[in-house]
Amino acid sequence: MFKGAKALNPAVMARCFTVPGADEPNFIEQVGLFVKEAGDHLLETQPNVITKDLLEVIRAPKTVIKFNMPIRRDNGQLEIIEAYRAQHSYHRVPCKGGIRYAADVDQQEVEALASLMTFKCACNDIPFGGSKGGVKVNPKKYSVIELEKITRRYALELSKKGFLGASIDVPAPDMGTGGREMSWIKDTYSYIFGQNDVNAAACITGKPLHQGGIDGRPEATGLGVFYGVRELFSSAAFCQEYGTTVGLKGKSVIIQGYGNVGSWAHKFFEEEGALVTGIIEYNSGVFNEAGLNQKDLLAYWNKNKTFTGYPNATVFEGNHMDIMYKKCDVLIPAAIEKSINKGNMEKIQTKVIAEAANGPMTFSAHKYMASKNVAVIPDLLINAGGVIVSYFEWLKGLEHVRLGRLTKGWERKSKKDLANLLGITGAKLDSIEGPSEKNIVYTALEEIMCTSCKTVFKYSQEHKVNLRVAAYAQTLAKIAQTYKEAGISM
Repeated sequence: MFKGAKALNPAVMARCFTVPGADEPNFIEQVGLFVKEAGDHLLETQPNVITKDLLEVIRAPKTVIKFNMPIRRDNGQLEIIEAYRAQHSYHRVPCKGGIRYAADVDQQEVEALASLMTFKCACNDIPFGGSKGGVKVNPKKYSVIELEKITRRYALELSKKGFLGASIDVPAPDMGTGGREMSWIKDTYSYIFGQNDVNAAACITGKPLHQGGIDGRPEATGLGVFYGVRELFSSAAFCQEYGTTVGLKGKSVIIQGYGNVGSWAHKFFEEEGALVTGIIEYNSGVFNEAGLNQKDLLAYWNKNKTFTGYPNATVFEGNHMDIMYKKCDVLIPAAIEKSINKGNMEKIQTKVIAEAANGPMTFSAHKYMASKNVAVIPDLLINAGGVIVSYFEWLKGLEHVRLGRLTKGWERKSKKDLANLLGITGAKLDSIEGPSEKNIVYTALEEIMCTSCKTVFKYSQEHKVNLRVAAYAQTLAKIAQTYKEAGISM
């Protein structure tokens, strides 16, 4: 998140970002419907790829744990805190998934998010199984000292039960957590196991840079969303399929959610020449057809935690969700689950929806958008930037060296030698440098996101299915192949 940006109360977000009365299946049931749709497609069109029983093996979470943690608060009172960790799949290890702090965390939510992580990693060829953790607290109601107690106790419980470690299960930040909490977890695990595990610090990702994090991780998800959307908009076939024109320059973009993902996405889309015309937050929103200046708007939001009074746009209060229903070229839901559902799906006026949040669209809305030929770039494809760069951080932790450190000088020297051979001299020669860690992260993320988007779109064209079915079908086929080759049980 940009400096000064503040995580929102998840319970407040849920009330303000969704449409009341949207009575639909819960999150894990929604994911199950998406899996079934893609699985039915595979069973019908490619029966040699997967079987019904193997599909059920892939779908079912493998391990879920719940524990109650007694915590003594600052006033001396004892409180019991509920916590969860779900490991969805072991077809690749370690498992990988964030830790969410929210008052409404429950078992079905962490199971759903863990399964989504499995599919997200497989979709983008990241060698992890999926997992997810949740602690049932509203972090805004606890002091820093209390949050540290909760986090360290959670890390201790995970460690005791074999749910934490660089080769076992590697968490990361999620809603309500950040680098601070990841540092506490790393420190707790390293204190317990560090003397026997040289890779102890790689037990978690999303750490601050000084604690073994990686340059480029905070912006990774928003940047990945941008790379993926830009890649698809560079395809004439994609633009023709969904009734738009090639390129992002001049395209209108509306973003729901201005946290770590939405604020960074705003920056990158603006730099590409797109017009970010609307931003929706839990308490207010802003709209300007000429485009919203990212630096100016973010500074105002960081200072005030509301858009009320912002002078350079029309401010919406109370009715701020109406911004999401304005006409645009790209809509980016970057808030919470089920924000586009059967209660509001008919109000959406866009050609492309990029699911920057996890599960922002219900199955009913998904079917509706498909019937209207709206391109829905699914979450397991488009918001994978965070786990991709977490993968790089995990590798960095195992290698115990900053990316590019051993090769930067050599690359600078070899480029200068080549420039000398070509007769290039002066200031241009002096400016030649080797890649920084951020350079490596950005280019590797771009390569993976663009390759995945091209592959999914190609499948959707060849099999005449929408992008979500294409992404899930390819993902299920990859996991099925792993099980066929490696086996399922001892």
